[in-house]
Amino acid sequence: MAGTIEALVPGGQANPGPPLGPELGPTPVDVQDVVSQINEETAAFDGMEVPVTIEYEDDGSFTIEVGVPPTAELIKDEAGFETGSGEPQKDFVADMSIEQVKKVAEQKSTDLLSYDVKNAAKEVGGTCASLGVTIEGEDARTFDDRVDAGDYDDVLEA
Repeated sequence: MAGTIEALVPGGQANPGPPLGPELGPTPVDVQDVVSQINEETAAFDGMEVPVTIEYEDDGSFTIEVGVPPTAELIKDEAGFETGSGEPQKDFVADMSIEQVKKVAEQKSTDLLSYDVKNAAKEVGGTCASLGVTIEGEDARTFDDRVDAGDYDDVLEA
């Protein structure tokens, strides 16, 4: 009966209700113990959607692996807004500094395809463009060109 459950939970605020409760109910684990441990391990991502993987055994033992929240969630948290723009090319919802972009890139580095901060920042810039977030006051769709031109080398290569 051992198995694996994957879910997205609000960081530090998981509870025995959906999505965890219905998944964990039929298993031999103590649901409240799982929820408590998830909340401890995701407290740093307070309120953000965090991917978790719970592996359980027939004896009721379990292990929890906490992933990194989606890039969009990290951007929303860093820039301080709730939802992205309905028209991201026209209506901008927030602006991020290059330092904030670098911070998100570093947080996501294990999940991104990039080998360095500079290229990871370009991936974050792509998500900013789809959310309607400007970078340094300019449209995020031009961010890759500015990075390639060396405009942010002082921050991204530091």
